[in-house]
Amino acid sequence: MSDVREGGCRCGQVRFRLTGPELLTMACHCKGCQRMTGAPFSVSIAMPVDGFALTAGEPVIGGMHGDIQHNHCPHCMSRVFTRMPGFPMVNVRATMLDDLAGFTPYVQTCTDEMLPWAKVPAVESFPAFPANAHWPEMIAAYAQGRGG
Repeated sequence: MSDVREGGCRCGQVRFRLTGPELLTMACHCKGCQRMTGAPFSVSIAMPVDGFALTAGEPVIGGMHGDIQHNHCPHCMSRVFTRMPGFPMVNVRATMLDDLAGFTPYVQTCTDEMLPWAKVPAVESFPAFPANAHWPEMIAAYAQGRGG
């Protein structure tokens, strides 16, 4: 993927810029993602915090309103990105990018909740969310595989 990417919500009120290489690309099959997206899974790009910048709009918290902050456009209600406490990254919904060229999920999570026909060409798969200790290994393997 390119080192500078732009994207935004469906109506365009919330816009963002990603700079630098992503940490990881993912697909999540959990019931929460299925229900928030209305799709069989959500796809995201984990970016370092300093590689993500809002360029327009002020998102509002949606979803579960807990520790994990799902940021939505206040007008069209698109879920644009997620912040998780304790993780120095921002998960950006890949489908919010203006250009998805080069995006393929590297890891898929919550495959125990996966719809049987929702196949994803991920290199790594987990029946639930991976343990926190496993994320640095996955990020390193992803970086090595993409030439980073």
